[in-house]
Amino acid sequence: MTIDAASPELNTPALAPDVLARSGALEARLARNVAEVEAAQRLRFDVFYREMHAQPTPEMAASGRDFDRYDAFCDHLLVFDHNAGSEVVGCYRLLRRAVAERNGGFYSAAEYDLSELIARSPKDAKFLELGRSCVAKAYRSSQVMQFMWRGLLAYLIRNDIELMFGCASLPGTDPGTMKLELSYLHHFCSVPPELPQVRALPERFVDMNLVPKEALNGQEALHELPPLVKGYVRAGAYIGNGAVIDHQFATTDVFIYFPTARLDKRLRAFLSKHLKRDGPTAA
Repeated sequence: MTIDAASPELNTPALAPDVLARSGALEARLARNVAEVEAAQRLRFDVFYREMHAQPTPEMAASGRDFDRYDAFCDHLLVFDHNAGSEVVGCYRLLRRAVAERNGGFYSAAEYDLSELIARSPKDAKFLELGRSCVAKAYRSSQVMQFMWRGLLAYLIRNDIELMFGCASLPGTDPGTMKLELSYLHHFCSVPPELPQVRALPERFVDMNLVPKEALNGQEALHELPPLVKGYVRAGAYIGNGAVIDHQFATTDVFIYFPTARLDKRLRAFLSKHLKRDGPTAA
């Protein structure tokens, strides 16, 4: 499905004009209209399909946009460069629990069993699913990624989010080529047993325990992780049980399980300082 101006499924209130962060020419805010959502879809297509060689549907290939039904009701966090014609240079797709429950559930439920997470959590617990994160190639620096996280933190604070989760990807579909990374995540980052467990669906489950813990070089494995996964882990995220091969995107996915209370205190302090400088972020 595409989003167009006449789409009856477009949730206009979710596309609020909230500014989340500013730094020089960069601005992070939620998409205001369909045109801005489509700009994010074009960026996603450039990164996922042209650069990373995912397999688009004929409709996606014809339009040059990555899209699915979730785009119509998710919030879209966008990073604009106002020195480059206000181009969208980074994006996150954000799905709050209340919105997911009104629209058929979470995207990651196609890969992971979320039933225990839902059943063992209070009905009013505020979850946020993260997805479709990417940054334009020319902007892939730690500075831009930190700036996007500043915007995300503002969103978390505004919405009192208690848990972030979603699928993050390692490039490639052969787990053997990433056995160090997957084993590191399994041995050192798994969701503790006292918390609700999330496991890859049985028909999609890929064992991550490929190298014994005592044989792992933790620093080497951490170095090999993609920047986004490494950033999540360093900030305090856990990893769910089992990986999933995504053949459309030519990736191996892992489940990010991130109670916001674990957000690294130094990172939180750094980002909060910038939020205060950027000004109010409340809706």
